Amino acid sequence: MANTKSASKRARQTTVRSLRNRSVLTRLRKMQKGISSTGAQPEANSVRAMISAIDKAAKRGIIHKNAANRRKARLNRSLIAKPAGG
Repeated sequence: MANTKSASKRARQTTVRSLRNRSVLTRLRKMQKGISSTGAQPEANSVRAMISAIDKAAKRGIIHKNAANRRKARLNRSLIAKPAGG
């Protein structure tokens, strides 16, 4: 329980921000799963949308800058990888 007025406001802000950040992370995970679950080479448009979402999350501080760069590098590697059958 907050003892001061400012502490109670900070607690309210933390709750709202946590919910917002959780929804962004969930969206990123769902997008990643949609790209990687196909088994075939991912589509360029979906990878581009995923990279944009990762950049936005990093800009807002939801994920770390280096983690965003690592995720984008893995996506780009999967985009340029040759299909196993061909």
